Amino acid sequence: MSRGHCILSHGFESGPDATKVTALADVAERLGWTHERPDYTDLDAMREVSSVGDVPARLQRLVERARAAAAQGPVVLAGSSLGAYISAIASLQVPTRGLFLMVPPTRMGPMPRLDAAPVPTSVVHAWQDELIPAAEVIAWAQARSARLLLVEDGHRLENHVEASARAFEELLKGV
Repeated sequence: MSRGHCILSHGFESGPDATKVTALADVAERLGWTHERPDYTDLDAMREVSSVGDVPARLQRLVERARAAAAQGPVVLAGSSLGAYISAIASLQVPTRGLFLMVPPTRMGPMPRLDAAPVPTSVVHAWQDELIPAAEVIAWAQARSARLLLVEDGHRLENHVEASARAFEELLKGV
């Protein structure tokens, strides 16, 4: 029997087979959670909408999947970069047991500032993130008493995939 369902959202210009979300899927499976990795690449390619594709449609796709999953049991939302942003925003619209956010943008153009439901939240961010200042994420996490792991890396967290997977495991064990 499943402990719940994880929806793992990839970042912009990435895909459902990306290294980080694949590592999270492995953790979820090992701990008895079902999981899915939605593909947003069609929406990310819509440059005429914005420089990061169709963010509202990306959010809507996640909300629809999360609502369907929440009807069956507990849901944890996780994502990287733009995937983290939509996961946090979706948590305000769908019952969510926990959030796992890797390098989350605190602002996304005309979209609302980063916000999230008051649920157990774990954030992994990079000190040298070239897109999202660490200070903004620290302040966001502090205001929510979120667990925060800061690592010596850049936006892609390429040197901290395993550390991110361990942090995700801690979150799943705690919800």
